[in-house]
Amino acid sequence: MAGAALSLLGAGVASAGTGPVPAAGTSATPAGAAGTEAGNPASAVAQAAGVCADAYQIGTTSYIDRDTETIASVKQFYSPQCNENYGYVWVWKSFLDKNISFDLTAGVWSYDRDSLVGTRNVLDARGQEFWGNAANTVSECTSGYGLIAIAGEASHEVRTAKRC
Repeated sequence: MAGAALSLLGAGVASAGTGPVPAAGTSATPAGAAGTEAGNPASAVAQAAGVCADAYQIGTTSYIDRDTETIASVKQFYSPQCNENYGYVWVWKSFLDKNISFDLTAGVWSYDRDSLVGTRNVLDARGQEFWGNAANTVSECTSGYGLIAIAGEASHEVRTAKRC
């Protein structure tokens, strides 16, 4: 069982500074208030959660599976302006169309602390876009973290690849 859990938590290590950094004066995310699977720190949900507008994805995308169905994407974002990280979960429409209530956790896993930081828990959720709270973890090894819990089932959780 430990091997199965490890495969869900991501593999490999990405070093800090890998991945595209938006060019000055541009944004790696779409403008406007709509949420997207890619993550939009300017969305209404992100702004309500206090996400800094310059945040962009760092590291890999991981996926939450329920049996053979992918039900959500999980990412980690970094804001140079606010010097903070954020966990991000986008629940797929194909799952939402089933009209199943779920509990959700989004955050940043700190390997240095061996704990979840910037945690946001949403009970009885039916939404699509979820941002964790700001995590003061920029100088730490981290992963984006997402968990979906459905009544009567084991929790479905995943981490993105470790970044240091």
